[in-house]
Amino acid sequence: MFSILNSYLFLHKSISVPGLGTIYLEKNPARIDDNDKSILPPSYHFRFDKYFDAPDKDFFLHLAAEKNIPDYEAIKWYNEFSYELRNKIRQDNKAEWEGVGILKKDDEGNIIFESTSCTPSFIRPVAIERTGKPTGNGSPAHDESNITVTPSGELVYQDVLAEEKSKWWVYPLIAAAIASAVLIFHFSSNGWKADSMGNQHALEIAK
Repeated sequence: MFSILNSYLFLHKSISVPGLGTIYLEKNPARIDDNDKSILPPSYHFRFDKYFDAPDKDFFLHLAAEKNIPDYEAIKWYNEFSYELRNKIRQDNKAEWEGVGILKKDDEGNIIFESTSCTPSFIRPVAIERTGKPTGNGSPAHDESNITVTPSGELVYQDVLAEEKSKWWVYPLIAAAIASAVLIFHFSSNGWKADSMGNQHALEIAK
């Protein structure tokens, strides 16, 4: 049961539960672990929003396809699931959503959510392999600040960025070379005279 719902949650980054709210899947970017000298993979956590609880049509189409049942039966099945989940929270004060977290009531009767930290099993930390210019004793000089992790989780090598920035002059040089080639072609076709740059048609002035 939960495997079908979780597959939709991971695919669409959210799932709505009638009468309760919506669970969102959010990503924590990759980061560098200085202690282990490795790059930790992205991790995921879940967030709950009680103010929106209406599943869209795509969800029921997904549910019907996964369970191999008609759309109306998928709607009925999910409404019954939602009712049982809400009823369990009322009776036991909490209900576990396998692989996602726990829904429970606080002292004032409001539904709150405790997320389960999630990292897919196929994602593993990556050891940092440092490269650098050889020093006097033949060993490479390492710079631990060479690697940067952006907020989106992308790894950026600072020395590569610096090298790209240092070549900013290449593009203006190419543009200048093209302009020079155009001028050379123009003068070779019209003669190397100053007046070849202007309009050579004579204007007749009416008397």
